[in-house]
Amino acid sequence: MKNPVLYIVGTLTALSCSSFVIREESTKAELTKNAANQQRVNLTNLYNDTCAKCHGVNGEGGGGGTPSLLKWDKFDQKLDKPFFDATKKGVPNMGMEAYGETMSDATIWGLVVHIRELQWKHLRRQAAPKEVTPGSSVYTSKYGNYKIETVVNPDPKIRTPWSADWLPNGKMLVTMRPGQMAVVSGNSVESWVEGLPSVIELGQGGLMEVAVHPNYAKNGWIYLSIADLKKDSQREAMTKIVRGRLTWNGSTATWGGQETIFSTSQDNYSGAGVHFGSKIVFDGKGKMFFSIGDRGNQNGAQELNKPNGKIYRLNEDGSIPSDNPFVNSKTSAIGAIWSYGHRNPQGLAMLPNGELWDTEHAPRGGDELNLVQKGQNYGWPVISYGINYNDSQATTPWPAPGQNMKMPAFRWLPSIGASGLDVVRGNAFPMWKGDLLAGGLSGGNVDRIRVKNGEMVEREELVFGKGRVRDIAVGPDGFVYVVLNGPDKVVRLVPVK
Repeated sequence: MKNPVLYIVGTLTALSCSSFVIREESTKAELTKNAANQQRVNLTNLYNDTCAKCHGVNGEGGGGGTPSLLKWDKFDQKLDKPFFDATKKGVPNMGMEAYGETMSDATIWGLVVHIRELQWKHLRRQAAPKEVTPGSSVYTSKYGNYKIETVVNPDPKIRTPWSADWLPNGKMLVTMRPGQMAVVSGNSVESWVEGLPSVIELGQGGLMEVAVHPNYAKNGWIYLSIADLKKDSQREAMTKIVRGRLTWNGSTATWGGQETIFSTSQDNYSGAGVHFGSKIVFDGKGKMFFSIGDRGNQNGAQELNKPNGKIYRLNEDGSIPSDNPFVNSKTSAIGAIWSYGHRNPQGLAMLPNGELWDTEHAPRGGDELNLVQKGQNYGWPVISYGINYNDSQATTPWPAPGQNMKMPAFRWLPSIGASGLDVVRGNAFPMWKGDLLAGGLSGGNVDRIRVKNGEMVEREELVFGKGRVRDIAVGPDGFVYVVLNGPDKVVRLVPVK
């Protein structure tokens, strides 16, 4: 059996039992085709009625001599397509009929998602990181031991912390979704920043990312992503990117000199409380990238004249680079767009080699890790590994012939509620250097991910069950800082020799 703590992508295990870019003119027809109003089915009931007699209600097998599905080698993502094909085409020599004759592809994929949920329910506890000694807060990994220690304790004033970054003097800035930003010195809040931009806490939106410019010591810029309230509205909002500077009076900081880096037409503001995206990354060459989720407008993610579901590239002053993929488009495409077809990218990070990676929420099942490339379409909502939250089928994960859509390097199935993403830097964890660190809200996890040539080659869970992981930020000391919701606090991973 595979090590339950370390997950290394292996070779395909045999199943023993059951760049064309979509333009606006083709989008509506393609979406209509993929969202063809099939009758929705309850996948749990369908599995129990159709599959459980052989595979067991919980996937344990037994009926007709079928083996258990609840094993690590059968949980490999490389078996997604073989599982789907076996269900669709049947396995005649095992007495399994072809369900593709009576079920849509979306329904068959929904059954695969249901099986993945059953598997993870059984395997989840085995996968959790193990303490060296119970109660010690010291954990073991492939590359050495580490401990988890609290940096900022829960406090009534700390409400839904969202993001963290550091000033050159070592003080940490932590944003709160309701609209506040704390200055943390040592292990306590030293002060609260005054004069911050007005935001609306609308569902998942509010004061979100804080990103200190890499050359802050010379230019003093700090960038924020906010849920900006529509004029003359009580509720409608959209993600907006601003920058400003701090002035200090003793330990108290005041925000000022604000400039708008990106905003969109008021017509694009929405009362939906979901999918603001809003992570910010600098490339060190005068460019910045940021993300905006689909804001509940799924089809907008495929429309290049809509801001929804995109990753953007701008010069640091907010101007549009002349080499952006759609800047000279003859259509009404937004020139700042770098890639599209994203659902809700809440993790964004750049490796030292210049590769830009994101993690993003799918619906139920199929959160994604993507290598983000110029002008590419990442498929949402035409393709998705997920199903609907009401346990009904949605679509399939694979592009149809003629659809040039990028597939993820990895999908979390079930979902983890993908959140913060960062890259290991410094000398605190030399054997992790250059690896990605991906967080999950609903999963309560932090995964270390190694990528090579655009593919994931290794994944290891480092944190589980400490709270909803909202953000991950590697500090100037090289320690891994984790912003948690429920409890609302900040912890960090520190190496243990």
